[in-house]
Amino acid sequence: MLKIIRAISRFLSTYTSLVVIGAAVVAFFLPVAFGWVHGNTSSIILGVIMLSMGLTITVDDVKNLMKQPLHILLGACAQYTIMPLVAFTLTKVFGLDPYLAVGIILVGCCPGGVSSNVMSFLAKGDVTYSVSMTMVSTLLAPLMTPLLVLWLADTSIDVNAKGMFLNILYVTVAPILVGFVCNYFLGKNPVFKEVRANMPAVSVIGLALIVGGVIVTVRPHLLTNGLSLLFLVLAVVFFHNGLGYVLGYTVGRIFKFNTAKKRTIAIEVGVQNAGMATVLAAAFFANPENVAAHPEAAICVVPCAISCAYHSISGTIVAEFFARRDR
Repeated sequence: MLKIIRAISRFLSTYTSLVVIGAAVVAFFLPVAFGWVHGNTSSIILGVIMLSMGLTITVDDVKNLMKQPLHILLGACAQYTIMPLVAFTLTKVFGLDPYLAVGIILVGCCPGGVSSNVMSFLAKGDVTYSVSMTMVSTLLAPLMTPLLVLWLADTSIDVNAKGMFLNILYVTVAPILVGFVCNYFLGKNPVFKEVRANMPAVSVIGLALIVGGVIVTVRPHLLTNGLSLLFLVLAVVFFHNGLGYVLGYTVGRIFKFNTAKKRTIAIEVGVQNAGMATVLAAAFFANPENVAAHPEAAICVVPCAISCAYHSISGTIVAEFFARRDR
């Protein structure tokens, strides 16, 4: 049984992007399969994903964080300036509807994605630096994400910054801390090690469920607007993500990082926690009360859902590109 679980875990971790895309396709053509993933259920699933991240954090990671504070600070500044400002600029360049705009801005204002650590490893990057950047940007998220969204979003949209702060605190930061504490006290337990080894697969399943739930929510809008909406959002996500990689790598070059760290900061800046953005969009902008008053609000989750899948695909491609350069 353990061999089967490990094999499934390896498959899910290796083919994350395909699993997420598959979930999106199934949700579109068979919405009943993911109709239950909404509201508090999505928040709980995101909490489990963040718990899996916490389980990978060790005391050594925290110690390494203390050894390179300047590089971590530069990484966090790049994370919370480049992606939010690029997102805001793209909303103006493409002339996006206010609610589509707030969706891509949410993606830009979220911390680095959990999968970025795996991508950094595949790219022969600095994995310790990657884990440290993801950890710090996530711990800063309860403060930075609501403030940036409040600052950058269209003034016609009501932004519940306080509610967003509390939601991120409960759903992301608290599970990470719980995971770290469990890892500290149970890290040497054989059963716990086995559970921890398979948590990345749980994260992939959780991300797929969140994306599937969102596709069910936006399905009526996709059917109404057809391919025009899909291609518009894909174009915005493409430029947002791509500029994140390029500008992140540029920051590493400016501050004379070594090759491994330049690759890591490029991936950390480019790959966002779009799962978090999706949950926040559904909870604070596309919630039933707001959609009843503003039906167009439901489309704000479209950029978040597409980013979930696209960032996984592009991050894997970028990691393979860096690895091939070495070979």
